[in-house]
Amino acid sequence: MKSKDVGPILRRLFINTLFDSTFMLLGIIIGFASLSNPDPSVILATMVSTSIALGISTGVSMYESESMERERRIVELEKALFRELDNTKIEEDAKTATFIISLINSLTPLASCAAIAFPFLLVSIRILDIKMAPWLSVGLAMGIIFLAGVYLGRVGKTNPWIKGLKMVAFGFLAFFIGFLIQTLV
Repeated sequence: MKSKDVGPILRRLFINTLFDSTFMLLGIIIGFASLSNPDPSVILATMVSTSIALGISTGVSMYESESMERERRIVELEKALFRELDNTKIEEDAKTATFIISLINSLTPLASCAAIAFPFLLVSIRILDIKMAPWLSVGLAMGIIFLAGVYLGRVGKTNPWIKGLKMVAFGFLAFFIGFLIQTLV
C-alpha cells in the first residue's frame, strides 16, 4: 500500500465527509434553535444518531466504490501480467487501503459531531445555559470549516487563510439559508 495512492484519496474523502457532516449538523442546530422549549437531550440524540447514520452511509459507500475501483485495477494488472494476483501483496494492499479509507470516512461524522455537540453536552450536565449552546456549536462548526479550508489551502498550495475564509463564507451561507427557512416555516 503506497501512501501516494491512498493519501490523496483519503484527503479528498475526509474533507468531503467533514464538510457534509458539519453542514448537516449546522442544519440540525438551526432547527433546534428555533424551538420555544428546547430539550438538549433531543438535539444530542438527533446529532449523534444522524452522524452515525451518515458515518454508516459514507463508510459503506466508500468501501463499495473503493473496492470496485481497486478490483478493476487488479483485473487490468492481471491482464497485463498474464497471471492471477490472488493472495499477493498487491491484493492485500488493495484490501487494506479500502478498509482504511472507508473506516476513516465512516468515523469522520462522529468526530465532527463530538466537537459540535459538546456545548449541548455541557447544557445537559448543567454547566452551560441552553440559549448559549447553539451559538457555541455554530462557532465550533465554523471553526471546523475554517480549519478544513486552511488545510485545503496548504495542500493545494494556495493561500490557506483565504481558502479558510471562503469555506466559512459557505458555512454562513448555509446557516443564513437555514435560518431563513426556519423563519418562514
